[in-house]
Amino acid sequence: MFEGEYINGEKNGKGKEYYNGELKFEGEYLNGKKWNGKIYEDGNTICELRDGKGILKQNNKNNVLIYEGEYLNGELNGKVR
Repeated sequence: MFEGEYINGEKNGKGKEYYNGELKFEGEYLNGKKWNGKIYEDGNTICELRDGKGILKQNNKNNVLIYEGEYLNGELNGKVR
């Protein structure tokens, strides 16, 4: 579910995304892409975006890294490990 504003059918401005009632993203969108804000998993911040850039890191419950990828221009991009 998305709470925020659509302009010309795309998410723009401040907004929040939820999945099964859990907050997944809070911040700003630009032309439908996550641009500035925080991405959450299980209530923890796993990525902070600034101008559409950031490193997404997700750990399992034992704090072992299970996913690491790069955000560029508001989308996952590049190598993932």
